Amino acid sequence: MDLVGACRAFVSVSERGSFTVGAAAARMSQSVASRRVAALEERFGEPLFERTSRRAVLTPFGRDMLPAARRLVLAADVLHHEAEVAKLKPWRLAVPDICSTARLARLIADARGHGVTLDLRAAAPAERTELLHSQQVRAALLAVPRDEATWSVPLGLAGAQDPGVKRLYVETLRMGRASLGRPRRIWIQPEDDVPHIRDPLTRLRDAVGLRPAQLAVAADHTTAAAEALCSRDVLLCSPAQAEELALCWCPIGEITLTRGFVLAAAAAGNPDHIRARLGEDIARCLGADEGVGTEGAVLT
Repeated sequence: MDLVGACRAFVSVSERGSFTVGAAAARMSQSVASRRVAALEERFGEPLFERTSRRAVLTPFGRDMLPAARRLVLAADVLHHEAEVAKLKPWRLAVPDICSTARLARLIADARGHGVTLDLRAAAPAERTELLHSQQVRAALLAVPRDEATWSVPLGLAGAQDPGVKRLYVETLRMGRASLGRPRRIWIQPEDDVPHIRDPLTRLRDAVGLRPAQLAVAADHTTAAAEALCSRDVLLCSPAQAEELALCWCPIGEITLTRGFVLAAAAAGNPDHIRARLGEDIARCLGADEGVGTEGAVLT
């Protein structure tokens, strides 16, 4: 039995002295109100009303039970109100600052469609971790290796000129002894200045004989993109970033590099319900592989 619903019908009918008027005030049909009051009477084992053809008059037992029924209905209304307020409370989430304004705006809009209000904090990997540990956010998308990730984003090299190949080999950037001019560089964005991306690329640089300066970490994403746009340098980035910057993107020939992301909650929080609701939306925001972002493979 719906005890709150039954008490709501009981209180509304008692205040108006009529099942018809009381049911309408409680936004239910007369038949539903009658069934709920009858169920309440059966549960208590005593009648609550003396029914006449025109009026519903409280019995002495009904008058005794009315104050407690009112308190229950009021408590249920307060609980419902608090739940609605809690749902509207922004869910502060730290996200990668490489995500474009358009993608972040779409994530916020999609989240509202799922009943979630997001307050996004765009930051680099180390800052996102610090925001999470200091509990300045409720959750964060942390940078992790592919085998730990919920969402994975492929990385490649992009430049202003079409290389005319399907894969770009890092060894082709090696300067010969007779080569003139500045060597071409690979620019790493702050988002990718993490061990599971930077270290394999550094080892590859050394293995194919590039100069140390040919692998450079930019101070910010804008600077890294500008270097690729105004020179023959290439940018380590995702296909989505390359498209936004109008750069020609190719996967790396020698190795496979991937940005991995996982949703982590602050303190003892649990982001599972957010991940379940927004997994596909987060994947689109990150530019993750198609189909990544659902449970298993695929934020109180």
